[in-house]
Amino acid sequence: MQNLKQKNKIIQIACDGGAATGKSTGAKMISKKYNLKFLSSGLLYRYSSFLILKHKPKNKTAFLRKKFRKLNIKTLNKINLQSPRISEHTAKIAKMNSLRKILKNFQINFSKGASCCIEGRDISTKILPNSDLKFFFICSLNTAAKRRYKELKKFDKKIKLKDVKKALRIRNISDIKRKNSPLLKHRDSIEIDTGKLNKSLMLAKMSKYVEMVVKKKYGK
Repeated sequence: MQNLKQKNKIIQIACDGGAATGKSTGAKMISKKYNLKFLSSGLLYRYSSFLILKHKPKNKTAFLRKKFRKLNIKTLNKINLQSPRISEHTAKIAKMNSLRKILKNFQINFSKGASCCIEGRDISTKILPNSDLKFFFICSLNTAAKRRYKELKKFDKKIKLKDVKKALRIRNISDIKRKNSPLLKHRDSIEIDTGKLNKSLMLAKMSKYVEMVVKKKYGK
């Protein structure tokens, strides 16, 4: 296991994929193993949705620009951002070009000069097009829905699997069809099918590619 920070080696990883495909889990595991700064762009969008729904600002762009100027990443982990309402609203505001610019700047600043792993839907195509390694996560809608349902059940005992599945389907269609930074698989991306891999196998597969990249870039 390499601590890239201690070895002064910079490696940047982009993880993309549809909703609940396991990209967050994979990105977190690989970040922890190699001591990389981790960021979930999905949570940035969900947090934007949460703020808009809560405060109902007249000028959304100015409001969000101010909020993200002083955002502490740890704040995102203290709020429940996984409700179906936020999911549906996030799909709508993710189309806003002004919001995407705000969050793109935030993510680029986060990654400057740092070993990091960012996960989302347009990381390899728009945020980190020159990243050392690109992963694209996939799984069936049924698998994704069951995962998300298990997560949401902790916060809402009355939630139904069919509603979660519907919300995921809507979100994925919206992400693929939107004009601004749609969900695309980069030509250099390595596909990770999380429907066929458990966590340990997923980490092992990702680690193999990380080790290859580090060796190619820095030698032994």
